[in-house]
Amino acid sequence: MPVKRVEPVPSDIEIAQAAELIPIVEVAKSVGLSEDDFDLYGKWKAKVHLDVLEKFKDRPNAKYIDVTAITPTPLGEGKTVTTIGVSQGLHYIGKKVFTCIRQPSQGPTFGIKGGAAGGGYSQIVPMEDFNLHLTGDIHAVGAAHNLLAAAIAIVWPRKPAGPRITWPRRSALTTNIPPACANGWKSWASSRKSPLI
Repeated sequence: MPVKRVEPVPSDIEIAQAAELIPIVEVAKSVGLSEDDFDLYGKWKAKVHLDVLEKFKDRPNAKYIDVTAITPTPLGEGKTVTTIGVSQGLHYIGKKVFTCIRQPSQGPTFGIKGGAAGGGYSQIVPMEDFNLHLTGDIHAVGAAHNLLAAAIAIVWPRKPAGPRITWPRRSALTTNIPPACANGWKSWASSRKSPLI
C-alpha cells in the first residue's frame, strides 16, 4: 500500500486514516490465492484456510521471520512496529512478503499506550478494526468463557452428587475498586446463597 510521506510527521491516527487501502481480495490474488482459499471479514480483512498449505506444497519453502519478544522503547515501538517495519523493508527491496499478526489484547488499546497497531508509517490499518475487533476471535473466546461460567453457576450447585468444581472469579471483593463500590457489592453478595460468589 503506497503511503504519501509528509513533513512534519502526522499523528498515528492521521496516518492511518489517510492510507489508501487495497481490498484484501486484491492482496490475496497478488500472492496466488483464489477466493475459495480464505474467508472475508469485510472489505479489508480475511482469514486464510490452512488447506492452502496443501495447495502450495510444490512451491519451494520461503523464509520465515518470527518476532516473538522484544523490550519496547519508551514510546511503545516493540513487536508490531518491528514486524511491520521488517515487512515493509523486504517489500521495498522487491521481496514477496506476507505478514501474519494476531489481534492485540485490549490492555494496550485502553491503557496509556493507546493501541497496539504499531505507529508512524509502520502500523496496521484499518487501525480501529485491528485494535477493537479484527475477526471476532477474542469475542468468541469471551462468549465461550461466559457460557461455561453460567453453566457452572446454574448446574453444579443444584447437582446432588458428583465432583466439586471450583471456578475462580474476579469480583469487586478481590479487585482494587473504590471502597464505596466495594461496600455496596459486599452487602449484595452477602444476600446470595450461591457458593460460587
